[in-house]
Amino acid sequence: MTSHYLAFDLGAESGRAIHAQLKSGILEIREAERFANEPVTVRGSLHWDILRLWSEIQGALNRLSHVKLDSIGVDTWGVDYALLGERGELIENPYHYRDSRTAGVMERVFRRVSRKEIYAITGIQFLPFNTLYQLYAANESRPTLLKTARCLLTIPDLLNYWLTGRIACEYTNATTTQFVDPATRSWAVGLLSDLNIPIGLLTPLIEPGSALGPLDHPGPLNGVPVVAPACHDTGSAVAAVTANAKSAFLSSGTWSLLGTELQEPMLTDRACALNFTNEGGVCRTVRLLKNIAGLWLLQSCRSSWAASGKDISYDELLDAANNEKDTFRSLIDPDYPGFLRPDDMPSEIAAYCAKTEQPAPETPPAFTRTILESLAFKYREVLESLEDLTGTRMEEIRIIGGGSKNRVLNQLTANATGRTVVAGPAEATALGNIAMQMLATGAVSSLREARGVIERSFPVERFDPIETDQWNRHYTRFKHYCEVVHA
Repeated sequence: MTSHYLAFDLGAESGRAIHAQLKSGILEIREAERFANEPVTVRGSLHWDILRLWSEIQGALNRLSHVKLDSIGVDTWGVDYALLGERGELIENPYHYRDSRTAGVMERVFRRVSRKEIYAITGIQFLPFNTLYQLYAANESRPTLLKTARCLLTIPDLLNYWLTGRIACEYTNATTTQFVDPATRSWAVGLLSDLNIPIGLLTPLIEPGSALGPLDHPGPLNGVPVVAPACHDTGSAVAAVTANAKSAFLSSGTWSLLGTELQEPMLTDRACALNFTNEGGVCRTVRLLKNIAGLWLLQSCRSSWAASGKDISYDELLDAANNEKDTFRSLIDPDYPGFLRPDDMPSEIAAYCAKTEQPAPETPPAFTRTILESLAFKYREVLESLEDLTGTRMEEIRIIGGGSKNRVLNQLTANATGRTVVAGPAEATALGNIAMQMLATGAVSSLREARGVIERSFPVERFDPIETDQWNRHYTRFKHYCEVVHA
């Protein structure tokens, strides 16, 4: 028998519709549709163009109407949300997590509930754009709006509601809000009440792999089962690869997320001090990880260069950076707050270099080399913290997602960490989405079997560390610069 699945995978830069075919234990995929995901600025606020994304999804469904699908699943980025009114209507366009309204909000929240208390309840990394701080900001500036709203849905939950008419919040994506208790796997209603955020907005939590209902769409696909995979894109990416107690995963894209899969959350004071997150995983697992700024820095530089008339492809930048002779010239902390939403990323990087008394990069290849070397060092720093928490030395790093195709960064990561890097599959997010659809529809009997199908179907590439002595010498410099800017 041949089974067919459709995964909608929406990231911070683009969205895709991936059609998968499972036959004789081998999975084949093709990109049926790709569309841009570009935010929109309205009167100084940054929003997602959610109705255009919905239109793209509907268009993809129409163009795939000839396929006899077994199921459909959606995954997207985390933290952002939508508010629905009493008739189920969208009452405002969802804010983008890089909008400036959350500036300074974490500190105001901590004056009401301490950082330590919040971590003990939620186990989630402190990031200024977490849904908790977005909602607190909304309640400060527009309390009437929250009182008017009838429910809150994360972005994939909103799309699932439009696809099926069912209102629910999928667990893995819900954990990114920072108001889920991983110990009880329920909403942390006490925390929200302490912050005066209406708990009536909360909707039922469902597990990844749950059947949401039949597709409500005019045409031949009407009635196809819609499954909630791990609706958080990183949750889906990790679902695609075989877990190993001595292997760290690195989901690489706009954001980099480095961690390991556990059976229980780690809510210790040390985990809080290191600012690690305990996000929900599939089949009741936990992803202990840390968010890192990732290839956003290079994406943002490219946008600035394109605006000035220098439209340089990623391949050109990576080739040139790989051939740069002046290595380790300038090192930056990718998680420096100034890099979150700068007006001009190259200028912000140059300012960082001035602050740390380093020469600034002068050309796009030099900027690219600085970003890639710094990311590799950041991965090492986070990996060492992960090993500190788990008490386990990670023998290899499994890089998944679109960034796994970045062979230059893969090799630099191996060099910086001294660990073997196993890269692939690049389509891990869509594949993890499909894995949970296969599990939900009975095509496989376990997550282990689904991961085995993916391992057989998609080759990986290995990168062994070289020149580690040279990287070890400059690692001390990197850590010093990180300390200087945060002092």
